[in-house]
Amino acid sequence: MSSSVIDYFATEARFGAHNYEPIGVVLSRGEGVWVWDTDGNRYLDCLSAYSAVSQGHCHPKILAAMVEQAHRLTLTSRAFHNDQLAPFYEEIAALTGSHKVLPMNSGAEAVESAIKSVRKWGYEVKGVPDGQAEIIVCADNFHGRTLGIVGFSTDPETRGHFGPFAPGFRIIPFGDDAALEQAITPNTVAFLVEPIQGEAGVIIPPAGYFTRVRELCTANNFMLVLDEIQTGLGRTGKLLAEQHEGIEADVTLLGKALSGGFYPVSAVLSNNEVLGTLRPGQHGSTFGGNPLACAVARAAMRVLVEEGMIENAAMQGARLLEGLKDIRANTVRDVRGRGLMLAVELHPEAGRARRYCEALQGKGILAKDTHGHTIRIAPPLVITSDEVDWALEQFATTLTQDFS
Repeated sequence: MSSSVIDYFATEARFGAHNYEPIGVVLSRGEGVWVWDTDGNRYLDCLSAYSAVSQGHCHPKILAAMVEQAHRLTLTSRAFHNDQLAPFYEEIAALTGSHKVLPMNSGAEAVESAIKSVRKWGYEVKGVPDGQAEIIVCADNFHGRTLGIVGFSTDPETRGHFGPFAPGFRIIPFGDDAALEQAITPNTVAFLVEPIQGEAGVIIPPAGYFTRVRELCTANNFMLVLDEIQTGLGRTGKLLAEQHEGIEADVTLLGKALSGGFYPVSAVLSNNEVLGTLRPGQHGSTFGGNPLACAVARAAMRVLVEEGMIENAAMQGARLLEGLKDIRANTVRDVRGRGLMLAVELHPEAGRARRYCEALQGKGILAKDTHGHTIRIAPPLVITSDEVDWALEQFATTLTQDFS
């Protein structure tokens, strides 16, 4: 490790809040699925900034759209119209089949906006008594880190010593439709859930779960809110993860890959019934829907479709999943995934996953551990078969490595 890298670490430690524990690499450049550190070493990015860089690092067409718009107009606030917002609305609605769009910046902002919107719908349309609206969520969820969101987290690291928290949430096990049915009350306004729990370790629910969830939401008149901030826009091999069971959410949350990693852009997608309750002055964002964000998002969506990235995610994801399952390693407890959203869960006795991620770094792979014993794997959707095969060789060597 060079002295300059050590200096980066020391400066970060001196001036930065210690709220992250990154892998020991300082990145300076990226292109496609590859990133380079300050010493010139090349790595295959198997995290994609938690799926934000799905279109690949520095995609030239998204970059061109960003530069062009940055020369013209970057920010007006929503006090005025801009010439990029309406086309963004039209294009994202056409792509996803949505009727109303609320543009925001971060994924957490989209979640908070959805919570506000479904509560307002509950009071003004469903007739829930004021202040009594309930939203059902799942244990081991991850919807962001705002105070409102961590209040219904079950992760002690996420919520410890940040209270007091807002009421109005019921927590049930993920993937258990019977638990959902039992949690429903006349005051239930929504079920907020990830199609696949990413931060929890790429936890995939049982087949048929979301079909039953959709039935329960419809029968009991409350909104199904799918947090597709990580799973959406091709990550699982479909445009939206809901399509694996042929359902439609009432509210869909998108972010991360909506900008291809160039700019914070998120969106709440819904219908007139939910988002139609919002009136001028009741919700907003200075940067939400700004022209630069809209231009970048339009390009990010366009290349996703035109370059076949969603289909590639399905094909390469199947290849990667099969290859990982073929690795005969005593360290591996489970391999699971859908599209290019995968995880390798290790036996506890194999040790913490972080040391395997550090060993992968030495072989030119950047991956990230979660929940102690799980390695998350989510390369950009532009990965090729040859790159998948090369990555599998590095995983095989690492997972069979003797750390004793």
